[in-house]
Amino acid sequence: MHTITQAPFGKTAAEQTVTAYTLANGSGVSATILNYGGVITQINVPDKAGNIANVTLGFDNFAQYEKESPYFGAICGRVANRIAKGKFTLDGKTYSLATNNGPNHLHGGNVGYNKKIWAASMLETSEGPSLKLALTDPDGNEGYPGTVQVAVTYTLVHATLRIVYTATTDKPTPINLTNHAYFNLKDGGKSDILSHVLQLCADNYTPVDATLIPIGQIASVKNTPIDFTSPKPIGRDIQAMGGYDHNLVLRSQDGTLAQAAIVTETTSGRRMEVWTTNPGVQLYTGNFLSGLKGPNGATYNQHHAVCLETQHFPNSINHPNFPSTILRPGETYHQVTEFRF
Repeated sequence: MHTITQAPFGKTAAEQTVTAYTLANGSGVSATILNYGGVITQINVPDKAGNIANVTLGFDNFAQYEKESPYFGAICGRVANRIAKGKFTLDGKTYSLATNNGPNHLHGGNVGYNKKIWAASMLETSEGPSLKLALTDPDGNEGYPGTVQVAVTYTLVHATLRIVYTATTDKPTPINLTNHAYFNLKDGGKSDILSHVLQLCADNYTPVDATLIPIGQIASVKNTPIDFTSPKPIGRDIQAMGGYDHNLVLRSQDGTLAQAAIVTETTSGRRMEVWTTNPGVQLYTGNFLSGLKGPNGATYNQHHAVCLETQHFPNSINHPNFPSTILRPGETYHQVTEFRF
């Protein structure tokens, strides 16, 4: 039985109504998404004994999302990840953006897509319940050129949460959208993810400087701590990297939907596959989590989650050798990511 239901989830400081939409289809998997930032607050998944529990980090009240959230479950844009020094040149013109992450621009700036109220439409499709979120991002907002029309559609297909991103623009602009879900397949974030076993479909990565900006190289993961070409516990080599916050270059680079990652957790028996049309995925291990209070007595600390942010490469706009993030009038940005449980 496909269902999509809605319920109030609070109000923003500006008195905008926040609504939670829950997609369910009888598979034992359900997902709850806010019209604020497209935030995934819950993905409920059975374990090997059939017990259903949330496998993402989040809050059970809106105030924490507005005040404390480190992008939990949110859509990031107009450009997800980092742009060096908040500057880029496009068609001969230089643009300046907010530097909201040390010296760099991160996840769209001070008020990115993660902090916007989106227009929501509930849809019943032949594949399953679906929520379409739409946003108009005006010319000059956060320093970006062009008015962009963005739509993000979440569909629950059996035990898969599919996210489809589309966008058009009236001026050339960079765009790179992702969802920043934090996963813990064992207990939703009460404990760390160091024993989760990860495999990545990536033979290369983009090395970074001290501020986590790619230096422009594409390097082999072989004989490095970020080699996940074969399954291994996330915690095995994590200290050698000071925690992971790195972009992996996926084997599939032609825009087709292809496997990017597999995560398994033996205690619960849960397994998640990530599939995407994007050329990269940011592996982030919750390095900056510290003492955030979640539901049911959970405290989210360092390495209590793993993020697999499907994306174009960070700072691509400043590296011509990276896959282009430039969208021009008449073109349609279109990317798909699936979380398969």
